[in-house]
Amino acid sequence: MSSNTITKPSIVFAHGIWADGSCFSKVIPTLQAEGYEVLSSQHSLDTSEGDVATLIRTLSRVSSPAILVGHSYGGSVITAAGTDDRVAGLVYIAALAPDAGETSQSQLGQFPVTDVFSHIETADGRIWMLPEGVKYFAGDLSEQEQQLVWATQGAPAADLFSRNAPGTAWRSKPSWYIVAKNDRSVPPELQRFVAKRMGATTYEVDSSHVPMLSHPSFVLDVIRAAANAIQGSLAR
Repeated sequence: MSSNTITKPSIVFAHGIWADGSCFSKVIPTLQAEGYEVLSSQHSLDTSEGDVATLIRTLSRVSSPAILVGHSYGGSVITAAGTDDRVAGLVYIAALAPDAGETSQSQLGQFPVTDVFSHIETADGRIWMLPEGVKYFAGDLSEQEQQLVWATQGAPAADLFSRNAPGTAWRSKPSWYIVAKNDRSVPPELQRFVAKRMGATTYEVDSSHVPMLSHPSFVLDVIRAAANAIQGSLAR
């Protein structure tokens, strides 16, 4: 392959709290089959800085340029990590996207508290989603899938949202945003606010907080649109 051949961008996923990298399991195989190089970062959810470092290490395992895809708190992670020169674009899925000086917590604090936060418990320094909370997180999945989401939850450190790693990638990188209109974890109003603020190409879907599980085809279409736009800009 000659050095001037334009190849598909790589895709690196970043999950949020009460999740792990397998939350993208319905979209990764299709992207791989279409020839994309794909990895899904696995975050410890101990500190924002640590999760950003994990994502950047994961980014090092794929070819440049790359698109970062962040769900929920993963949006905060890609906002910081996305300033890396290897990142060409950002896709946010029902995600937080703090500005400089904001934290995940301060961003959520500007909007009414959502239903899921009435069904959590702090124990051993972590925040756990209680079994009855999963319907406010992934309520449009089958009962069996909801139970799997709950069983594989990654419980964040109690203070994870109180500080953010530095970097505001959406100020300098093209962004795409999927608003989950029926979200009861991250307020749709917050999602629309940050999408507008970053000037993102914005899509809306009738979904719970996990559109990559309940509407994977829709999410795939947005990722493809981002990848095609990046590929097109590289070809010019």
